[in-house]
Amino acid sequence: MLRYIAMRILLWIPSVLLVMLGVYALAFYGAGDPIKLIFLRAPGDVAYDPVRVEAIRESAGLTKPFLEQFANYLLNLLQGNFGNSLNSGRSVWAMISAAAPVSFKLGLCAIVVTALIAVPLGLVAGLNQNTKLDYTILGSALFLWAIPPYVAGPLLMVGLLLILPGIHVPYGWGGVFDARIILPLVVLSFQPIALIVRQTRAAVIEVLSEDFVRTARAKGVPELFVALKHVLRPVLTPVVTQLGLIMITIINGAIFVELVFGLPGLGRLTVQALINSDYPVILAITLIGSLLVMLSNLLVDVLYPLLDPRAATSMKGR
Repeated sequence: MLRYIAMRILLWIPSVLLVMLGVYALAFYGAGDPIKLIFLRAPGDVAYDPVRVEAIRESAGLTKPFLEQFANYLLNLLQGNFGNSLNSGRSVWAMISAAAPVSFKLGLCAIVVTALIAVPLGLVAGLNQNTKLDYTILGSALFLWAIPPYVAGPLLMVGLLLILPGIHVPYGWGGVFDARIILPLVVLSFQPIALIVRQTRAAVIEVLSEDFVRTARAKGVPELFVALKHVLRPVLTPVVTQLGLIMITIINGAIFVELVFGLPGLGRLTVQALINSDYPVILAITLIGSLLVMLSNLLVDVLYPLLDPRAATSMKGR
């Protein structure tokens, strides 16, 4: 197992480098010089001072060739230096450190809520296949999947204010145990819940046709015991895989959710960096997002042997 994990981590290095190279190339060859954009947003006619613009570009290292800039950036990363914001001059690491905990806590809560709600609903739907209960659960999941976060967020906020006119607007961040997290958490969990419900239902229907389930029922084992012991455990293997991949959906959805509900997380920081063409911040967020997705996939691989002993046997040969 340790050898397998070490090999996976080693494979991350070229993957992360390719991602960073692609993003850096888009920033380097993309439309819009960040220094010129900063001047264009400034009041007055300072934007038309090409000498000053070029001097700032040179001091920021933006006049060097592409490969040299990229190599210098990688060397700084190895030293723990993410650079400074081109717009505010603040340390990028300080900006990330302030925003990342908010997004990580929100994402972790969304994963937990998704698992606690979607897995039981999918199990019930699969055990009651082609019944009214199954159609209700599946139809609700499809309805939730069709609502993107940037639509669900404003609608729920407006609806809540119409139902409860005297309530305070759920805007801002007060921690995981603050009531203001409920609405963003609901919006962020809509599509993941729909996906896991469908995945769990399909897996349950497949497992119910296995011989060991029919044997347990033939022996008179109670239906609840069959569902929890014989059906749920093999069902969790593909579901856990999907939960790892859902991290990407949560990261993408967090951008809109944090904007709508005023959460000071990585999503809002990403939008601000894109608007300001703040390339050091964009690169740092891309690196963190890539590592987060890879860590999720690694965690899924580690959990496989615990859920399915056959996976442990296959990993020993790697």
